[in-house]
Amino acid sequence: MKRFLSTKEVARFLGVNEKMVYTLVAEKGLPATKVTGKWIFPRHLVEQWVEAHTVNYPESTDHLPPYHGLLIIAGSNDPLLDRTITLFNALYTNHVAVFGNLGSMGGLKALRRNLCHMAASHLIQDDEVEYNFDFAVKELGAMPAIVNFCKREQGILVSKKNPKKISGIANLNQPGLQIVNRPLGTGTRLLLDRELRKAGIKGEKIDGYHREVHRHLDVGLEILTGRADAGPGIRAVAAVLDIGFVPLRWERYDLMISKERFFDEGVQLFLGLLRGEDFKALAQDNAGYDLALSGKMIYPGRNKQSVS
Repeated sequence: MKRFLSTKEVARFLGVNEKMVYTLVAEKGLPATKVTGKWIFPRHLVEQWVEAHTVNYPESTDHLPPYHGLLIIAGSNDPLLDRTITLFNALYTNHVAVFGNLGSMGGLKALRRNLCHMAASHLIQDDEVEYNFDFAVKELGAMPAIVNFCKREQGILVSKKNPKKISGIANLNQPGLQIVNRPLGTGTRLLLDRELRKAGIKGEKIDGYHREVHRHLDVGLEILTGRADAGPGIRAVAAVLDIGFVPLRWERYDLMISKERFFDEGVQLFLGLLRGEDFKALAQDNAGYDLALSGKMIYPGRNKQSVS
């Protein structure tokens, strides 16, 4: 059973005073909820929050073994990526590609620890134009090779015909609305929290804000089955499940690769797929994807984010 901390206990855990705990809840997204007027803090979410805000990790002394046919991708979940991994395994039978669904920050941490060859990420930067660069440098200490996988449309998944009349982030604060969320460390959660702050809304006051699922598809299924009214997600899932979608922005979804492993055979075969017709065919029946940059190297300061 998951343990909950009181304000005094979480202050002791973080090494701060109780007043600072309230500031961290309000300004830094420290996971918390109110029960009978008192704040309680799920310990496992507090630990995730600390992990997500940690910088300056010591360099790992472990190394991936030499490439012998196993390609490991970790990070942000995406249905088109899942289908591309299946295509890779069908085309290159002497190789096996596997995916670890860890969220964008989790993928970066796995890359830092040499647990994967590529990290999939869509972490929006403070300028709201670029993605991933600042996070990669902070986490890895150096810029990895970055190749675009796709651009995709992020927004709010809602019930079919949008009965709650949700037109934007501000409507998530309406009474009686139940949402479902993505975990801390995911690019989707980062975008949602940023948009809530811009709208002057405290996420913890929204019913369901702390109820987290680990895939875009899971958000859609919660809405499809009526267990939630809305949740952050991508248009592609709304199209597959035939539910509603309220757009927020197009985002860049990239693959980050350590320069030491960039020329591994499996990495190059996978990147080569992104420039081929088989990959493009996978996205033809999926709304919400733009493949104009797919397979291209991405560099800081040279990328314009535009709505397709």
